[in-house]
Amino acid sequence: MDSQWLFVIKLLVLSTILAVAIKYLVPLLQIPATPEIALALVLSPTIILAGILAWRRWQFEKKFEKDKL
Repeated sequence: MDSQWLFVIKLLVLSTILAVAIKYLVPLLQIPATPEIALALVLSPTIILAGILAWRRWQFEKKFEKDKL
């Protein structure tokens, strides 16, 4: 039970840090408001997640083939 609470607390702390960074640090970067930048910002989480899932699948298949032999 304690590990679940610890996970929730860690998640809340990381979420708060990320929210503060987005609110106060990102405006300092002065990124130009262009359609290309907006498209990159919208699509980047999907592309990153697809890459992570593909890598995990590759690891699983590699392990499955090793265990099969």
